[in-house]
This record gives sequence, structure tokens and C-alpha cells, in this order.
Amino acid sequence: MDFLIIAAGFGGLILGGNMLVQGAVSIATRLKISPMIIGLTLVGFGTSMPELVTSVQAAFAGSPGIAMGNVVGSNIANILLILGLAALMHPIIVNAAALKRDGTVVLLASLLCLGVVLFGEVGRIAGGILLLCLTVYLCGTLYAERRGQSAAAEVYISEAETLSPTEKPLWQNVLMLISGMVITIVSARFVVQGAVSLATTMGISETVIGLTIIAIGTSLPELITSIIAARKGQSDVALGNVIGSNIFNILGILGVTALLQPMEVPAAIVALDIWVMVGVTLVFVIFARTGWRISRREGLVLLLGYCTYVGYLLANA
Repeated sequence: MDFLIIAAGFGGLILGGNMLVQGAVSIATRLKISPMIIGLTLVGFGTSMPELVTSVQAAFAGSPGIAMGNVVGSNIANILLILGLAALMHPIIVNAAALKRDGTVVLLASLLCLGVVLFGEVGRIAGGILLLCLTVYLCGTLYAERRGQSAAAEVYISEAETLSPTEKPLWQNVLMLISGMVITIVSARFVVQGAVSLATTMGISETVIGLTIIAIGTSLPELITSIIAARKGQSDVALGNVIGSNIFNILGILGVTALLQPMEVPAAIVALDIWVMVGVTLVFVIFARTGWRISRREGLVLLLGYCTYVGYLLANA
């Protein structure tokens, strides 16, 4: 029953997240907002909305293992699982300008997250710092692109173009956006309740559930978007989607969650998982910079790495 509740919640997260993003993109297009801004903000925030709502609700429910595990586990899954699958389907050609900027940001964000986690608690001050860093990143990116479109901006434009705006009246798009938000919030509640119950029933820590089942489930929007992009040969979109999502997960989701509800960091995450997240981020940057592409062989290495990581977690649960 717990698995069914979680599965139903994931289904709602996918539906709600898609409706939210589609509605927001359609409204922004009608308001003549540039595709680069849509790709940078709406698509990035929208695909991360399941993680945000789930982590916030888990924190308020007194389940920091699920809240923190969701953020850290999602970033690990984004790189090892999603990029690995995308690279296996089609080698990922890396936009050098985009990686030099955003790859550096995601690596610095991961190191900042490591520093915060090592304190053992993510409080409101830390949450405010993370959100401030996200604001600086967004403003800096928008300022740089306004001075002249760069190669890095093309990635965000491509992300926006993967989501064709609907031709519905404005009020219907607004209704779609609001409905998507409501569905996402309700679905996240099912996911959190099901996860807590599952952890209790199986005798597994909430942290392991958050790092695996919840992290994979809330990353489904990124997985679907990246697979569609890879099948279309738009590998740069898959890469940009993962980088943007990881930046938002750390600076935005963890920042908002800590600002609303400070959390103690589970000892297991301090001991292992945060180091795995930083390590796989570094490996990803190295893979991407070698020849400015992620090959099928490297994609296979990433996938095997994820299987090994999850296997280790479950074996020691």
C-alpha cells in the first residue's frame, strides 16, 4: 500500500509539474518574455518544483532525512542516472561557454552545500545565504546575456523551445498553472506520508528512502525532459537541464526549505552522501571538459556508478 501511495504521488508530481511549467511558459510567451529568461527561470524552477514541495513538506513533517536526502539524492541521480542514460542514447556535445560558467557554478554550489552540511544543521541564516547566491547567479546571468547573447544563452533558449506554449486563452493557462501547483502540493503530501510509512514498515531509515526512492521520483520531470531532448539529438538541452536543476536544488530548494523550517542534517549524509554528491559533480565536470563531450562509454560509467551507489545504500540500510 505504501508503494502504491508513493507511486500515485509521483504520478501527481509529474502531472502537476508538467501543467505548472506548461502554463507558466505559455503565459510568459504571451507576455513576450524572452525564451532565454523562460529557459533560465521558469523551466529550471518548474522542473525542480516536485523536489521543492516534497522537501518543504518533509521538513515541516519532522523528516529531515527525506528533505535533505531528496536534495542530495536528486543531484546524484541527475548526474549519474539521467546524464548517464542521456549519454547512452546519444553522446552529449558540451557547449564550452555554458559549461565554463554554469559548470563552475554547480561545482561551487556543491562545495557550499558541503560546507553548510558539515555544520550539522541547515538553519535560516544558511538558507538565506543559499537563496542570496541563487539571486546573484540569476541576476548575473541575465545581465551578461542582456549585454549580448552568448553561446551559454543558447542552452536556455533551447530548453524553452522544448516546451511549446499552448494556444489556449490566457485564463486557461493561468488555471493550468494554479491547478498544477495544487496537484503538486497534494501529491507531495502523499509522497512524504508514504515514504515515512514505508521507512517504518521496512525498518529502513528515512534518509535512505529520501536518497533513493524519493530522489528518483522527484527527478522524473528532469529524466523525461532529458530523454526527450536526447532522442531529438538536443543533447545540450539534456545537459543544461541537469546543471540548472542541480543549481536550483542546492541554492533554491535547500535554501527555501531551511528558511521556512531549519533542519538537522542526518549523520549518514554528513558521513557519505554529501561527499558522493560533490565527487560525482567533479567527475561530471571532468568528463564534460575532456573533448567537450560526454561519450556513451562515459555515460555507462555514470550509470554503473549510480547502480553501485544505490546498491551500497540498500545493502547497508
